[in-house]
Amino acid sequence: VELVESGGGLVQSGDSLTLSCAVSGLDFSRYAMGWFRQAPGKDREFVAGFSWSHDSPYYADSVKGRFTIARDNAKNAVYLQMNSLKAEDTALYYCAADKIAFRINLALSSFVPGNFGSWGRGTQVTVSS
Repeated sequence: VELVESGGGLVQSGDSLTLSCAVSGLDFSRYAMGWFRQAPGKDREFVAGFSWSHDSPYYADSVKGRFTIARDNAKNAVYLQMNSLKAEDTALYYCAADKIAFRINLALSSFVPGNFGSWGRGTQVTVSS
């Protein structure tokens, strides 16, 4: 399994960015996928994700209404559209795949780093105020 993030950069507050995650060796239809981020000195935190069942996406409260997660099954890719960026969105952003295929009772609380076993190297997003 390989996940490769791209699209990060340095932007100003209020700007937009779209992150991409190219996935190989993994069947989307079996695993939940998520975006996480980690700021310096802070724990890695959940940002956005979707289940293996392709139902409604999940978002952290801090990004709800500003970020949108999307997938392209034909391209084996996951995207994170980020609008109205704030300085507090500055972090290294990671794409990740669930450890467990067809995880049952998947909920927002399931999207924690410990449940995800495959990770990319991350892409840096820096928002200047």
